Amino acid sequence: MSDSTPIKVLIVDDHAVVRSGLSAFLLAYDDLELVGEASSGAEALRMCQANRPDVVLMDLVMPEMDGAAATRIIRQHCPEVQVIALTSFKEHDLVQAALRAGAIGYLLKNVSADELANAIRAAKAGRPTLAPEAAQALIQTATQPAALGSDMTDREREVLALMVEGLNNAEIAERLIVSRSTVKFHVSSILSKLGASSRTEAVAMALQHHLMK
Repeated sequence: MSDSTPIKVLIVDDHAVVRSGLSAFLLAYDDLELVGEASSGAEALRMCQANRPDVVLMDLVMPEMDGAAATRIIRQHCPEVQVIALTSFKEHDLVQAALRAGAIGYLLKNVSADELANAIRAAKAGRPTLAPEAAQALIQTATQPAALGSDMTDREREVLALMVEGLNNAEIAERLIVSRSTVKFHVSSILSKLGASSRTEAVAMALQHHLMK
């Protein structure tokens, strides 16, 4: 164990039982300190700005703002904060989205306590840690060209479908029961991922390349 200042950790997960388990795990290590728990991406950003953790343990599948979107916005506003994606899923698109968003690590929730503790220490030192399954997904993806829009999340596809229907941000927010700022963030992300300069161009690309489910 280190005698230096403990590494400050923020837990982000929409399931209280997961947050509770991770909190208990952190208590076992003298060099790790829990500085907060968030149940959503938006709450995670607020807590990052208020508590300035060193490392965030980020669930990827959450309502309203998924973990990749939350990671991207945290890294934009608090670039000194490192994010480890901690999820039950090893799908290629989730791995890609998390790492593109700026996550330094990607671990599955069945990871051992010592492995997770070591990943947190590595993240604080700026070193990445990838679950073997995540590394394999990256290798497989690297050997095949990515299709346009393949890095969009399910929620971004939902938003794009409503854009194709002609809905504006306020109408999309009402339909999906999320805030307008969340919709604005998703629209911006969609334009970026498609390389589109406007909503109209994004809609045209969606129709031309059959991006809708």
